[in-house]
Amino acid sequence: MDTREVIETYYRAATAGDWDTWLGLFHDDVVMDEQLAGHVEGIGFLREVVEAIRTGYEKFENVAKHIVVEGDRAAAITHISARSKGIDVEADAANYFELRDGKIAYTANIHDTVPFQPFMEG
Repeated sequence: MDTREVIETYYRAATAGDWDTWLGLFHDDVVMDEQLAGHVEGIGFLREVVEAIRTGYEKFENVAKHIVVEGDRAAAITHISARSKGIDVEADAANYFELRDGKIAYTANIHDTVPFQPFMEG
């Protein structure tokens, strides 16, 4: 897959709950900077995230509104719609990606943290 196909698959798989496909898009040594989780390294963290989403969310959608690709780098503006523990989450986000050998090697997620506060407090 080229960079655009990887990024489109990232959002399509997440929204469909196809977490095995989603995880397969990353290098094992992926590095992520995430608004709530901070700086994390390795696919193990993403596996934990997937398990938390599978067990904790009745609904999870991350829909790309605009994707820009330049070589092995991409950026996307997205909207997250989720529901967990009876709480609806609606948040806009920006994601940045760097690919290596056709897989995501680095990603940064920036989003409004306020909609996620009920989950951080409990």
